[in-house]
Amino acid sequence: MTVLVIGGSGFLGAELVRQATAAGHTTAATYATKPGALSQAVWYPLDLRDPERLDAVMAEVRPHLVINTASRKADWAATAQGPVRLAKATAKHGTRLVHVSTDAVFSGTRVHYDEGSLPDPVTPYGAAKAAAETGVLVVYPEAVVARTSLIIGSDGRSEHEQAVRELAAGIRDGVLFTDDIRCPVHVADLTGALLELASSDESGIHHLAGPDAVSRHELGTLIARRDGLDASRLPQGLRAHSTLPGALDVRLDSRSTQRKLGTTLRGVRQFCMASA
Repeated sequence: MTVLVIGGSGFLGAELVRQATAAGHTTAATYATKPGALSQAVWYPLDLRDPERLDAVMAEVRPHLVINTASRKADWAATAQGPVRLAKATAKHGTRLVHVSTDAVFSGTRVHYDEGSLPDPVTPYGAAKAAAETGVLVVYPEAVVARTSLIIGSDGRSEHEQAVRELAAGIRDGVLFTDDIRCPVHVADLTGALLELASSDESGIHHLAGPDAVSRHELGTLIARRDGLDASRLPQGLRAHSTLPGALDVRLDSRSTQRKLGTTLRGVRQFCMASA
């Protein structure tokens, strides 16, 4: 099987490339600024805002599966319209599509969100991701839209782990919020689940987050202890007292999707303890 990872040079994309090639799949990946480090993949520059380039890449790679991890924050053309353009291209080629979305499509008003919950974003980024979800499934109902939460690794390469290390070292300004709650997931678990969904007959919305709901500060403490850092050096504060926009408490309920998977989505307390 030929797999094309859109955004393969990113944190999640790189793990998808690694696991896909390890599974014996012919793997291609795209990048925005520079190719990723994994030489097992064939790399292509791609901006989803460019329909001609997208058609050229699809025609050259001829993938059986496309997994889209790319996003440019609140850039509407890239984050909202780009995935819809990709869905049209994959539908035209009869290619399986998995589009990765986010818990930012929710406001936090309800706190607990399952796959049947309707998006109600409160930020431009969340609105762009919500629009992408809707557009992808309108033009390609057979696609999978997989919402996830904070993505953590074991080697410090995620943005959340890097922030914790810099805060503990005193070389970064800011605080870790005690009232900002999410359900982190390990990048290896998430990747395994995405590839498993891709090989199934599933379609529509699926949630892929860990079962542990933790604050940003508790997450930082778990990472610090795992990495042998002084967790007492991590500054804390309340997001409710800040000017930072966004939801406070968003907990993705992934139980329905988890029951369909052989891949276990571990809680952050479990995988941080296992890595300590």
